[in-house]
Amino acid sequence: MASLLVGVDTGGTFTDIVLLQNGRFKVHKILSTPDDPSRAVIQGLDAVQALDDVRVLVHGSTVATNAVLEHKGARTGLITTAGFRDVLEIGRQTRPRIYDLRVQKLPPLVPRKWRMEVIERLNERGEAIIALDEASLAQALENLHIAGVESVAISFLFSFVNPTHERKVAHAARDAGFSVSASCDVLPEFREFERTSTTVLNAYVGPLMDRYLGHLEHALPSRTSLRIMQSNGGSISSETARQEAARTLLSGPAAGVVGAAFVARASGFEQTITLDIGGTSTDVALINGSIVETTSGTLGGYPTRLPMIDIHTVGAGGGSIAWFDVGGALRVGPRSSGAYPGPAAYGSGGEEATVTDANVVLGRLLPDAFLGGTMTLDRDRAHAAVAKIAEHMHTTIEEAALGIIAVVNANMEAAMRVISVERGSDPRDYTLVAFGGAGPLHACELAEALGIPRVLIPTVPGVLSALGMVAADTLKDYVRTVMVPTENALETVNSVLNELEAQGRDDLLREGLTEEQISLERSLDLRYVGQSYELAISFAGDMRDVVERFNLAHEQRFGYSDPHEHVQVVNVRLKARGRTDQLSLERYNPASNLTPEPKETRIAIFGRDNQVLPQTAALYERERLHAGMRFQGPALIIQYDTTTVIPPLWQAQVDVVGNLLLERSVED
Repeated sequence: MASLLVGVDTGGTFTDIVLLQNGRFKVHKILSTPDDPSRAVIQGLDAVQALDDVRVLVHGSTVATNAVLEHKGARTGLITTAGFRDVLEIGRQTRPRIYDLRVQKLPPLVPRKWRMEVIERLNERGEAIIALDEASLAQALENLHIAGVESVAISFLFSFVNPTHERKVAHAARDAGFSVSASCDVLPEFREFERTSTTVLNAYVGPLMDRYLGHLEHALPSRTSLRIMQSNGGSISSETARQEAARTLLSGPAAGVVGAAFVARASGFEQTITLDIGGTSTDVALINGSIVETTSGTLGGYPTRLPMIDIHTVGAGGGSIAWFDVGGALRVGPRSSGAYPGPAAYGSGGEEATVTDANVVLGRLLPDAFLGGTMTLDRDRAHAAVAKIAEHMHTTIEEAALGIIAVVNANMEAAMRVISVERGSDPRDYTLVAFGGAGPLHACELAEALGIPRVLIPTVPGVLSALGMVAADTLKDYVRTVMVPTENALETVNSVLNELEAQGRDDLLREGLTEEQISLERSLDLRYVGQSYELAISFAGDMRDVVERFNLAHEQRFGYSDPHEHVQVVNVRLKARGRTDQLSLERYNPASNLTPEPKETRIAIFGRDNQVLPQTAALYERERLHAGMRFQGPALIIQYDTTTVIPPLWQAQVDVVGNLLLERSVED
């Protein structure tokens, strides 16, 4: 086998592997090994006899994510300016649930006793008001040693203007044997709470990622280039990821969006909404020609200002449990049955009705075709679980199952409205790309509810995140706070951009990219003077043009703008992009027989106008569907990693790259 590109996505249940060569990809799934995720990676590559042929391996790891969510990161300390040790607890003093009298704040990742103050102070211009006190620094480091701290975050006031004090402390901390994360390296940007929180996250997960990636590098052949997926949808070298681990916190969901953009572009679609439905949650994102990013994200409730793909998540998935609130209304999620005991249909002890059980009752999930027939679902247990819901609602089991699907679809639809309608985009202008284990089950009904005209189901929807890793560019993000009015900002902006561009180009060249592969994308964070939030606008050198486009973006995002108001440049941003090899999916000639023969027929239940409508649905095997084939719903398409449901009044077509395109065939 010739050298190949490999994408590996480590999940809670399965580790997904995609091998790409000459436009064709091979898929393999293996059970994850949570005690050592790298073991499943090596075992999976061995199983497909690819370990010795891997040229580049792009890996999306959940090591950092799980460490934060489970509070199992490194023992972390914080060194900060005297008087500011409590910034992590004070935060923004916002109440996430304003009317909840019993709300509990998240405990900081660094307890107060491990937050050390050092005497020093800079003003807003970066000028030293109080010099760095060496004695207080020595005492802080000694106290952290006594506490058994492994990793240290350093965040001083106004260090984003002048990093001198932070660099001195970082040097001393490294000499003392600590793993070190300094805010001037992690996030040289204003807002001390978010900057400190982001730096603490990096310190908290850094040692774990360093050990994990070091072990994986040792297990791989020496000639294999190991790259790690970032939350911003690009990859970085393993060496960089070991130093900037917080950039990998949402690598899996980000890779899914990149994969969706890649397969949609291959089918000719640039404007898409991505729908990734898993067992416990649904991730949605909007791609308006390019992937939308944000710098105002959180993980497990902890803020991070590092760039990440703008993904909205709700607790709705195949394992979401149906229940009744105090008013007697049917609710679904966010509580989930998890992988174990799982839905009642799994036969592992779960007795509460879930979305999966409802789909079994409705005949949309086939017990004998789940996971390619390697796992059989228990129809009787699913019926028994949904029957409890039906008894409470005084309806039939089928009506209760349709109710569960309607409620969970409403939750997903609300999430899709957040990233589209609420941000000034019309869903009717987009194509819905559905993936994940349950995405193709619900896609058509969601598209119909939002008026989305078309649904695209990738060839391998269940492992699209791993494919996205192979397709991802190398990305490096840089930011510098400037705080200048646009009227006289050009000289400052250009000076900062020149510095960032030189740094970005040098960093990518060190990662093995060539000058021809490197492109530099410039943007400015702008706001009206006095606002507390910004919008990122691409910058091509003309300040008047960027202000006009800021006004238009403000109008679209918030419903108003004021062209006469003064605009301020808050941050200068640079994205250094190293283009991957020009990957493309293999294109197929249309099949001679354009009408596929179904394997058999099954009864599937759909609902319309509060009626239960059993339908005879044709059953197709995905691997037997070829380019050019067309057929009508109702139909079920089974494959190893998912089932696609095509309701009545919908039609399907296989395009030239193997993607499945679903559209409404007639109007009511």
